[in-house]
Amino acid sequence: MELQFLQVRDASNERIGNPQEVAELMSEEAKVDREALWVLHLNTYQHLILKELVSLGTINHTSVHPREVFKRAILNSSFAIITVHNHPSGSTNPSKKDKEIWSRLIKAGKILGIDVVDNLIITPEGRYYSQTQEGGGEDNQKT
Repeated sequence: MELQFLQVRDASNERIGNPQEVAELMSEEAKVDREALWVLHLNTYQHLILKELVSLGTINHTSVHPREVFKRAILNSSFAIITVHNHPSGSTNPSKKDKEIWSRLIKAGKILGIDVVDNLIITPEGRYYSQTQEGGGEDNQKT
């Protein structure tokens, strides 16, 4: 009988320390002309393992399900994730649906033992909203 093991993915040297770094890392993705959701997979030191496009939608909507968000996180042995989605309209205000999805993802992450470090909205102009940093609605500008 031959044993097979999954290989641990090597992390990049990029440490994700704050929402501004995420916004800078995702600056090109922010310019996509329709809503999309990416998952940043992190190891225990918050180094980037993988940047994954999970969902590509329409001008103002993309479908998100916890099953799709966490599938690769489990396979990659991710310690934590950050979700990032763009708003082509330029608004950084999270919708009611955004907040509902974030809540579901946080609950699913707790069950799976994979921390959802943050949920971000990014815009083509370089502005961003961080659920963890702001929690209330003020948006930020990259400097």
